[in-house]
Amino acid sequence: MTSPRFSVIVPTRARLPQLRRCLTALAAQTVARDDFEVVIVNDGSPPLPDVELDAFRERLTIRSIHQEWGGPASARNTGIREAHGAFLAFTDDDCAPTPQWLATLDEALRATPNALVGGHVRNALDDNVFSEASQLLIDFLYDRFDSAATRGPRFFTSNNFAGATASFREIGGFDTTFRLPAGEDRDLTDRWQAAGWPHVYAREALVQHHHVMSFRSYTRQHLNYGRGAWTFHQARARRQTGVRETESPGFYAALLGYPLQRGRTRRPVVQVALLAWSQGANALGYFLEKLRS
Repeated sequence: MTSPRFSVIVPTRARLPQLRRCLTALAAQTVARDDFEVVIVNDGSPPLPDVELDAFRERLTIRSIHQEWGGPASARNTGIREAHGAFLAFTDDDCAPTPQWLATLDEALRATPNALVGGHVRNALDDNVFSEASQLLIDFLYDRFDSAATRGPRFFTSNNFAGATASFREIGGFDTTFRLPAGEDRDLTDRWQAAGWPHVYAREALVQHHHVMSFRSYTRQHLNYGRGAWTFHQARARRQTGVRETESPGFYAALLGYPLQRGRTRRPVVQVALLAWSQGANALGYFLEKLRS
């Protein structure tokens, strides 16, 4: 049997409706079915019902792997180990890639086979101010790192990037000391860059993110981001790949001004307040993790 060009790795944990929507989107990809497989890694939740996966098997080549809970970094590493494809594409169970997603990633990788290619993520929940704020922060960071005036490592979120399987395996996949969904993608991106391989931003590789959030879950997310930032800085210090980064006051001024730019959001004042709150939660999470460590 010929190996597929891509393995699409989808970690999941007790979110069957979201996974169903993700698989529906993957079944609508414009690339040929035989060109990719979907590797679902069930991270410690009850086994996925066969009837749910069987509904997609006529349109997708699916493999489902169960593991004891280890966190998203561990789940993605399981997918990396089990993948048959020459290239890996990552998304999450609460994401719905648009039909051209995989074809766009493939085009970029054909041009630069050793690149880590990151796509664009869009908040699909326009009426959820917390989901919007969470995505605005990512959009700000992408825009800032994409600026010619900014020096420093680019990062891609792990719900929308792709690269050669051999490269992921060579750098050891994701660092499983990141137990939370926070910082593990930033760390992998940093190690990819340290290996001397390029990063390519393919904005047209679009994923719709259906991340339902409340004030509580938004706060917890950014506390976790702070905890992940501490873990990342410690890992980077061990690798001696750079000193700990400290953002300038100008960074925070630009962040809080971001929602005020034309067309960014319908609720600029609310979003400025939520972004400010996120940075306070991030700082608290950072110092709590530092104390814990």
